[in-house]
Amino acid sequence: MNIEKIAAALTVSIEYMFSGERFSATPTYLQKDFAEPIQERFKYHLDPETRVLAFTVKGLLTPKDVAYMDRTLIGICAGFGKGEVSVLVDHRNMLAADGEPAVYSPEVAEKAVEFQKKLLNYSKSVAVLCNSQFMVQNLNHVTAISGIYNKSFQLFGKDREMVQQAYELLGINGNDLIKEKKE
Repeated sequence: MNIEKIAAALTVSIEYMFSGERFSATPTYLQKDFAEPIQERFKYHLDPETRVLAFTVKGLLTPKDVAYMDRTLIGICAGFGKGEVSVLVDHRNMLAADGEPAVYSPEVAEKAVEFQKKLLNYSKSVAVLCNSQFMVQNLNHVTAISGIYNKSFQLFGKDREMVQQAYELLGINGNDLIKEKKE
């Protein structure tokens, strides 16, 4: 088996295969990862002036959580026309109970594709703050399937630089919900 096939099976780039990023030895998520209801872990804000819909998620997601977010956010977007909303997503706190960065499970990714296909109708551009390089790879795969890939920018790096890059991509100077983390 060659490295290209392995990378494809893992839905990551070949470059990522040789990166230094490593993961927790804990291979599965625990029930305590899902103890807090989505209504407490999911926050959103629409800036009517800049037309930026920002949302943040803390912890892990289930398909049911994504369906809740879909109903909420698409409901907001429905008040706008095609390509009138920019979206700022903060997944920096999408962490397992042990504090390790998490990505979309296959079931969550499937629901995320459905959500993104709907979002595609309203979004001008999307900037996503990621918790790891692996999440960038995971979301590149999901956005390629949903068709939003050319409008979506998955970012990971130093917090200040990543947040500023997201603001620049969306043409804003700040956001009431999503800011740099205080060090």
